[in-house]
Amino acid sequence: MVTMQDVAERAGVTKQTVSNVVTGRVAVRPATEARVRAAIAELGYVPNLVARSLATGSSRTVGLFVPTVSAPFYADLVEEVEDALEERGHRLLLCTTRLDGERARRHLAALASRSVDALLIAGDQGLTGHLPLLADARFPVVLCAWEAALPDGFPVVTVDYEHGGHLAGRHLRALGHERALVLASPAHTVRTAGFRRAFHEDGVPLPDDAVRIAAEPTFRGGLAAALDALRAHPEATALFATHDVLAVAAVEAARALGRTVPGDLSVVAHDDTPAGVLSGQTLTSVVLPQREMARQAVDLALGAASCAAPPDPRPRPLLPALVPGDSTAAPRRP
Repeated sequence: MVTMQDVAERAGVTKQTVSNVVTGRVAVRPATEARVRAAIAELGYVPNLVARSLATGSSRTVGLFVPTVSAPFYADLVEEVEDALEERGHRLLLCTTRLDGERARRHLAALASRSVDALLIAGDQGLTGHLPLLADARFPVVLCAWEAALPDGFPVVTVDYEHGGHLAGRHLRALGHERALVLASPAHTVRTAGFRRAFHEDGVPLPDDAVRIAAEPTFRGGLAAALDALRAHPEATALFATHDVLAVAAVEAARALGRTVPGDLSVVAHDDTPAGVLSGQTLTSVVLPQREMARQAVDLALGAASCAAPPDPRPRPLLPALVPGDSTAAPRRP
C-alpha cells in the first residue's frame, strides 16, 4: 500500500506538506501542490479517510437530502452542491426521500449519528415534520430551496418564490392579458399568491376558480387539471404554471383542445428546467438561481462546521428572474 511518506519522498517534500495538500487545512504554494498532486496520481495514493477523520475531527463529507434526482431542478442542484464541495476539498453523501415520509425519517435518523461535517436539506416535501430528529445532531444543518413555513432554529438559503409568481403575473399583464388561469402544485401557494398580487395591482383580480390545483405535480396530474381548467374557462388567454412539468402539460392540453401557444394561450412556467423545452419551442419561465443557492448553502454549512459559532438562522432569500421564451405573446384582439 502506498503511504503518505512514499508520496512525500517522490515529490521531494515533507510528510506534513503532503498532509496539508490532502486535507486543505494549510495553504501550500501552487508549484509545491502541483508536485504533490502529480506524485499522488503517479503512485495511486488513496488517503485513509477514517484515520484522517479521527485525527482531524472532520470527515470532509457533507450530506445532502433531496426529494428526488429525477426532477431536473434537484438533479442540477445536486451537481452544483457537489462542485462547490469539491472545490473546498469535501465530498458529497447523497440521500433521496422519493417523497416518502417514512423513508425520510429513516435516513434522517441514520444521518444524525453518522460522521458528516454538515447536512444540507433541499426541498421541504415530506420533511418538515421530521426535522426534530436533528435537534441533537452533532453537525450543522442548513435548509435549501425551502418553500413551506420556515421552521425555527435552522439557517435557510432559499428563493423569494412570491416574487417569482409576481414576475410571471407582471409579464402577462405587460402583454395585455386580463383573463388568466393558474395551474399549481399543492405546495406552491406562495407562487400563486405572488401571481394573484400582480393582477390585483392593476385592478384585475383573479376569481378563485381560476386557480386549479393538480392532484399530483406530474405531467399526468397537470394534464387532467389543465384540460378541466381550459374547458371551464375558454375565455382565458394566459396560464401560469407553478412548475415546468405542469407548464408542459398545459401546452399539451391547449393543443388537444385545438388552441395554439402562444397565439390562443400564453403560458408562463416556473423553474426553467430542461422539461420546459417543447419541440424546439422554449417556455417563458421564472428562472431560479440554483448555482448561487447551492454555493451559499455550502458556505453556510462549512462555515458553521469549522467554528464554534452557530450559523445565522435568518432566511437568505435570493431573487429569481423571468426569461422570455416562445410561449407568451400579446392576446389576440376580437
